[in-house]
Amino acid sequence: MTDTTESVTTEFLRRLAAQDAHGLGELFAADIDWNVPGNPDLPWTGRRSKREHVAEYFGTMWPAFVAGQSMAAVEKVIIDGEDAVILGTFAHTAGTTGKRFETPVAMHLTVTDSKIVRLHLYEDTLAVSNAFQA
Repeated sequence: MTDTTESVTTEFLRRLAAQDAHGLGELFAADIDWNVPGNPDLPWTGRRSKREHVAEYFGTMWPAFVAGQSMAAVEKVIIDGEDAVILGTFAHTAGTTGKRFETPVAMHLTVTDSKIVRLHLYEDTLAVSNAFQA
């Protein structure tokens, strides 16, 4: 189980770095528990419950950032059975305001039957929201 969780998590990070929205969606189960809290004015925040929402999420979020001005650093991955916790830092520039922000992140994935069934993201939602406010 731990080997499967590790391999799926590694592939998730690879596809995330490649900005492969469709490929990321393929890693998820049909029904998911997805939560990215934040300002509801930002269309990528909130809960999602279906695999097809994954590519849609990234397709909405990535264009909101200035191309070539994003950074994601993975500092540690902790695997325990079906659970993976990814610790790191995201930095982006908001396309609408040109404001740069950086936030520590923790992402909790749960892998069941070789598919991701849960993704919960924890970040400085105030920093993200402020970057998009004029």
